[in-house]
Amino acid sequence: MLEKLRKRLQAHEPRHLRLDMPRAAVLMPIVERPEPTLLFTRRAGHLNTHSGQVAFPGGKREEADRDLLFTALRESHEEIALPPERVELLGRLSDVISLHGILVTPYVGLIPPDLPLTPDPAELDAIFEVPLELFLEDRRHHTDVIPVNGRPHYVPSYHTQGQVIWGLSAMMLVELLAEGFERPISLFDEPPQGRLCYFPERLLRSPDTATRRS
Repeated sequence: MLEKLRKRLQAHEPRHLRLDMPRAAVLMPIVERPEPTLLFTRRAGHLNTHSGQVAFPGGKREEADRDLLFTALRESHEEIALPPERVELLGRLSDVISLHGILVTPYVGLIPPDLPLTPDPAELDAIFEVPLELFLEDRRHHTDVIPVNGRPHYVPSYHTQGQVIWGLSAMMLVELLAEGFERPISLFDEPPQGRLCYFPERLLRSPDTATRRS
């Protein structure tokens, strides 16, 4: 499974956006277990933005960062004590734009199991793993239908271990599943079954307008 993922992500051509806005990067860590898992964090409850939300480790690019991959690895080390040298880069996914107008670049990395990871209490209150099989089997709780630039986006919402994985993180997961594992899933196609929850306002911003691809 992981070898096929590695080859597909190396061949993948993600969308690169050229926009004048703050940049950030996240790491989507796949834990190399007999049954692989994805590692997530939960933002601390005292934060002003995204408090209590599930996310991948990452953060804003700093001036001293040589590139966005460095940002993702630096932030992962700061947030969960993940040593950069223990991450095997598998590939990059397409840029996405957060609700707060930040251009986010996701990287997929493979990490060994049972590393002594610790959440930074200033930013996080939990680290947890979810079996990759849950996403591969598309065991979503429901689908959030979010209008973006007049077009509905079908964003899966996963409920597991008392956590909710949705929004920007779920959008990244859709591309990982479609491009890395050849799963028939898309943000633009209504799922064949399951509950739909409609959002009346735009909660996620789209890169489809006023952008240039590299």
